Amino acid sequence: MRKFISLTIFGIAMGFLEAAVVVYLRDIIYPEGFCFPLKDIPVNLLFVELGREVATIIMLITIGIIAGKTLVEKFSYFLFSFGIWDIFYYIWLKASLNWPPSLFTDDILFLIPIHWVGPIIAPVIVSLTMITFSLITVYFLDKGYIFKPNKFDWLLICITCIIIFISFILDFPQMIAHKISSPYRWELLITGELLVLFAFIRICRRKKV
Repeated sequence: MRKFISLTIFGIAMGFLEAAVVVYLRDIIYPEGFCFPLKDIPVNLLFVELGREVATIIMLITIGIIAGKTLVEKFSYFLFSFGIWDIFYYIWLKASLNWPPSLFTDDILFLIPIHWVGPIIAPVIVSLTMITFSLITVYFLDKGYIFKPNKFDWLLICITCIIIFISFILDFPQMIAHKISSPYRWELLITGELLVLFAFIRICRRKKV
């Protein structure tokens, strides 16, 4: 469990780095403050931003690989680092720009493969779920238990990821056409959260010493 301290520090620092980049971007593109309707991003900045997002995911995957030994452990450390990074990204934005005004404020969450849009509380809920599950998993691993997710477990996890992904991009065509956000599909997020909880309970019940 000691690794979580180092990973927390890493996630907090990485969250600040990401927030700092966004502070600069918003000063360039939204000098009056970020809000909808969206503005067009200059092509050169768009490609740099896409590259930054890819690099961010690569760094989070790499830190999980370095920290863990088994596949389950590596995946757990990746989830934990991702969750800490994502939450502290918004904490640092609040500290730097006094934004967002509310956890229900809409934001552009990701650009790959298309724009992800939703209220900030939605990715925060997902991040808290990731942190919680990773802590529980590593706790049991440290106690000598072995986790062996079967194909159905992985299928549930994949379905969960797809459902939550859809909740953020479902209204993408409308957003592109009008450059405004639409009401978030909370029913999809709730469904995804319940499915992943079901999968996690299934996996935990079958853990072996």
